[in-house]
Amino acid sequence: MKVLVCGKGGSGKSTVAALLAKSMAKRGFNVLVVDSDESNYGLHRQLGMELPSTLMDHFGGKKEMMGKMRRSFAGGEEASLFDEKWTFASIPAEATTEKDGIRLLAIGKIHDFGEGCACPMGALSRKFLDNLAVGNKEMVIVDTEAGIEHFGRGIEAGCDAILAVLDPSYESLLLSKKIAEISKKINKPLYFVLNRVDEERKAAMLEFLEKERVAAAIPEKKEIFRAGLAGDEFDFAVAEVEGLADLLTG
Repeated sequence: MKVLVCGKGGSGKSTVAALLAKSMAKRGFNVLVVDSDESNYGLHRQLGMELPSTLMDHFGGKKEMMGKMRRSFAGGEEASLFDEKWTFASIPAEATTEKDGIRLLAIGKIHDFGEGCACPMGALSRKFLDNLAVGNKEMVIVDTEAGIEHFGRGIEAGCDAILAVLDPSYESLLLSKKIAEISKKINKPLYFVLNRVDEERKAAMLEFLEKERVAAAIPEKKEIFRAGLAGDEFDFAVAEVEGLADLLTG
């Protein structure tokens, strides 16, 4: 299964992706976490890893990717990077780091002033996920950038399910409607994960949401806050995320 995690900035996408990856690895799955957020520099710390070299670098860097895209748009050379289907074993080792059954792959990162937009990274994310074959007891968890630009890039096409992480804010609830609308159009299963909620906040949010889509409601937890603030590994389990893993594997 390939699961895509999305939501507004600050909703807790990376937190949910990291905790879910840990849970799935403990269940005996080979887990690949795909960091497709070009401005996220913290996910690797939550997984207890070093930030790997990027897949973009493996294919020659951003300038090379942009050149391929321009030639493709002009009707010339096809911007094809994959001549055959990849499996987990095909992923270049230098583009990943690994720990405890979890591999982390970063698509690309913004490093310098004026280097241009992140469009090549979005294109590479889509091509990679479309091309990746996932076998038995393997799971891909994709951590996306904030908002819904990834829908416009078509990244969800290569995934099997979408997790929208919602915090208790008007912006999150408003975004959930658009995510639900787009997910229905592309025929992808959608689940909501409520984050940093107590019973009062949960009840208020459920008045706005389709209740059958709510797969988990995660309360504020001191261990998550402290580890996240310090950049420490998430070396603990969260019951609500375990329930979410049960749903996805069931």
